[in-house]
Amino acid sequence: MPALPFIHPQFDPVALSLGPLAVRWYGLMYLLAFLLFIVLGRQYMRRRPDMGWTREAQDDLLFYGMLGVILGGRLGYVLFYKASFYFSHPLEILKVWEGGMAFHGGLLGVLIALWLFGRKTGRHFLQVGDFVAPLVPTGLAAGRLGNFINGELWGRVTAPDAPWAVIFPQAWQADAKQVAADPALQGSLVQYFEPVSQQMVTGLPRHASQLYQFALEGLTLFVILWLFSRKPRPMGAVSGLFLIGYGSFRFIAEFAREPDDFLGLLAGHLSMGQWLSLPMILAGVAMMIWAYRRKA
Repeated sequence: MPALPFIHPQFDPVALSLGPLAVRWYGLMYLLAFLLFIVLGRQYMRRRPDMGWTREAQDDLLFYGMLGVILGGRLGYVLFYKASFYFSHPLEILKVWEGGMAFHGGLLGVLIALWLFGRKTGRHFLQVGDFVAPLVPTGLAAGRLGNFINGELWGRVTAPDAPWAVIFPQAWQADAKQVAADPALQGSLVQYFEPVSQQMVTGLPRHASQLYQFALEGLTLFVILWLFSRKPRPMGAVSGLFLIGYGSFRFIAEFAREPDDFLGLLAGHLSMGQWLSLPMILAGVAMMIWAYRRKA
């Protein structure tokens, strides 16, 4: 008898309660991301004093970046993924606690924040970007870990006996919808005991794509950028490598990630995340070519 796939534990979304205050896991992941930005930024400044950064400047930059991430991430989700819904229900845009953030929108928000910060402090936009780029992937890793803990943004259906197969009980509605659309998936359904309802239920085995993105966009990209930025590079080169690295890793991971059910796959059988990643890769390549030609 084949082994049962790993069942997602369905963690309580509230990590801890302090009286009437409920601290959610995803909020803790945001806090962890900002703390890692500070800690790694301090080490980065000690390693590269030639960049001319101070603690005060980094703290100010963090404030700008937080605003860019939150505002850009939310507006990006609204515009890129569910524009028609939010235009019909504009007050729903304010309900950030219900979820709905987009990395590509957050990136645009951060780029605007970096430009404003550079303008205020007299730094070139790309100088600011080169300082920030190696510090971003650990924040992305924290966010993807939060996605997994919450049991959201799960992956596509995989073989029940695959060693990486995971059952996400939170995906029961998506499972039912997919089986109804493709009856052949009936053969992939796995029966298991669901502890919350205390019943035997069925679910589709899926990729834990959140953990793939944690490993690729988070840990791997951090190592690449951290090592690349150890030595002085032409202005814009570190930022360009970030765009190439993130865009490439996101493009790859999207093959295992379930597309948003309200969008599905778009032209070329690519997801929205993949289409948004392609311009990032091209911009990163162009930026690196410009940086090294400018140096020469």
